Amino acid sequence: MSTELPSLPDSDVYKTLLESTKAIPWRIDWQSMTFSYIGPQIEELLGWTPQSWFSVDDWVERMHPDDREYVVDFCVSQSRAGVDHEADYRALTVNGDYVWIRAVVHVVRKEGEVEALIGFMFDISERKKTEEQLVLLQRELEEMSFKDGLTGVANRRRFDFIMDLEWGNARRNKQPISLIMLDIDYFKQYNDHYGHLQGDSCLKQVALILGRAATRARDFLGRFGGEEFVIILPETNAKSAMKIAERCRDLLARAQIPHEESQVDQVLTVSMGVSTIIPCHDDDMNTFIETVDRRLYQAKQKGRDRIAAGD
Repeated sequence: MSTELPSLPDSDVYKTLLESTKAIPWRIDWQSMTFSYIGPQIEELLGWTPQSWFSVDDWVERMHPDDREYVVDFCVSQSRAGVDHEADYRALTVNGDYVWIRAVVHVVRKEGEVEALIGFMFDISERKKTEEQLVLLQRELEEMSFKDGLTGVANRRRFDFIMDLEWGNARRNKQPISLIMLDIDYFKQYNDHYGHLQGDSCLKQVALILGRAATRARDFLGRFGGEEFVIILPETNAKSAMKIAERCRDLLARAQIPHEESQVDQVLTVSMGVSTIIPCHDDDMNTFIETVDRRLYQAKQKGRDRIAAGD
């Protein structure tokens, strides 16, 4: 392959300018699909000498297998249509590593037919690293926006999303969905007696304990607000939901978290509301949630430290 530019006015000047940039210039003859020029910068970037770039096959073979099909199909179709285009892909180095490349392609036409492709290759590895870091940061921010900052479990926003999702699944598949809402008994008195720092520690401990009660992949635990938690149990009937609610009480009882100001016991207790439904088209999710909340209120009205599962 020639490393000389096609005959142009002041071609030496053009060559000097092109080869003094970091961008890698190149030219492909469309009919033969061979390189008529590629800048010497290619060797510094990838390790391949300009002379080793003979045909389009060399370009294709030195592309990451995961990028190859899409990039080649895209570039060929755009070139045939006479449309200038860009493509990002990972290029293979002599050492077996990969470098992110952006190819900017201009289609040269003569008498209505494609004559050549000319363009530049740019090293965009640093840009890709930055993009990947930004994507990771975005994911972390999204996770944080769905996570309760104190306890580490899901927050109310995440509950709303998951509840809506599982409600739709239950309605489509005609499967039961159960919901448990629980509230720490006399938590204001706990805070007043032990202090807010200890209160925060207590909430973290309760969240950790409740996380051991519902352990299936789709079981959902979230902090509903304040000292109130919620557990979504997809594909769970009323009997199984009650077992999980009782397990929550049992695990908390075993923890023996002191609560000297409780009017129920000398250790921390919770009140719970539980309900199960196989939602039909006419059923309303918010009405169902209100039903569970009402049962939680009934449990507290009847003396706390108990589970209310019926009106």
